[in-house]
Amino acid sequence: MTDVVMPQMGESIVEGTLTRWLKKAGDTVERDEPLFEISTDKVDTEIPAPASGVLAEILVTEGTTVQVNAIVARIGEAGAAAAAPVAVAVEAAPVTAAPVVEAPVAVATEAAPVAAAVVEYSGPLSPLVRKMARENNVDLNKVTGTGAGGRITKEDVEGYLKASSAPAPVVAAPVVAAPVVAAPVVAAPKPAAPAPAPVFAPGAKTRVEPMSNMRIKIAEHMVMSKRTSAHVTTVHRVDMTKVAKMRAKHKDEFAARNGFSLTFLPFVARATVEALRAFPTLNASIDGNNIVFHNEINVGIAVALDGGLIVPVIRNADEKNVLGLQRSIVDLAARARSKQLKPDEIQGGTFSITNFGSFGSVFATPVINQPQVAILGVGTVEKVPVVIDDAIAIRSQCFLALTFDHRLIDGALGDQFTAKVKSVLENWSEDVL
Repeated sequence: MTDVVMPQMGESIVEGTLTRWLKKAGDTVERDEPLFEISTDKVDTEIPAPASGVLAEILVTEGTTVQVNAIVARIGEAGAAAAAPVAVAVEAAPVTAAPVVEAPVAVATEAAPVAAAVVEYSGPLSPLVRKMARENNVDLNKVTGTGAGGRITKEDVEGYLKASSAPAPVVAAPVVAAPVVAAPVVAAPKPAAPAPAPVFAPGAKTRVEPMSNMRIKIAEHMVMSKRTSAHVTTVHRVDMTKVAKMRAKHKDEFAARNGFSLTFLPFVARATVEALRAFPTLNASIDGNNIVFHNEINVGIAVALDGGLIVPVIRNADEKNVLGLQRSIVDLAARARSKQLKPDEIQGGTFSITNFGSFGSVFATPVINQPQVAILGVGTVEKVPVVIDDAIAIRSQCFLALTFDHRLIDGALGDQFTAKVKSVLENWSEDVL
């Protein structure tokens, strides 16, 4: 019998949520065949089977968050397929719940009441919320959830901790002096209570379903970023004609040689790393009142998934040419969509690029990917009429939208950086083959 455990998906990962079983008890599995999916604070991914055989027992149900190295299932030998009743019993009554009905537990409960003990919270939680509760010794049963379906969010835990740490109000002794009678003190009006959140119930006009783990994490990260950074966006129009002509000239041969297409994105990434070399403040982070300058240029590339978004990182992007950047973009995007990324591949980014132009958007105002201080958005490249030397010409153009953290980066610096990216693209001379 081989134990299947929750894997350690990076040094900072202490737990994960088992989101979906890809096999059911009694199924035959092959070694390295995807067995179940997990979601952590860093990445959603598929976990392969550690051995070949039959999935004899499933010990953890979908949606359960468990510690790393916890046993979630067991794989028996292939000849043990006849032991299907064990698998059925496990599915009907998960073994994690079986000890509750044992007599010793009931006796112990009667002999020593556990009213003072903290009851484990049974509702759905993200790994981040569970970690916060554990580190701050929070009984989640006392926290009111404001998320979808009453789910407890990061903000709910923070609000509970703030309320718990607030000092008790000081009750002043009653004033009995005569002046009080003559000039009664009018109590200050109480601040207006926040408007209650709307309550939606399923019915003919609505459909209510819980957010996925990925959607919850994206929501938490976006709100945290907007609260952390002073977001400002500057937009520059870029003439991409030279790049477009070079791409058109080489794209067929490029695809034949390498097995993947040549897009505009690696050109933008190549120009971006040149600008990051020239203006290293945009490749930095903020730590309190300190500026952390990163010696490596690790560029995150936003990848759209079904129902979510992930930002895998091209490490040492300044050491790659257009071919190397395109190869990395294609590889990371493919593995992101097939849930094959490792946690380390979405960590350590120092700057991010999001290509909303691939969906036809002209420009947008992207949100900074913390703890970075800037993100570059790339609009669609399209042919438009422009005035050059008092004559109308047709040129390939796009908009670059740089969102930066105004705590560290002023408008002049943000514009200088974007102008450098623009200059490299408009004066492109580097070959791509």
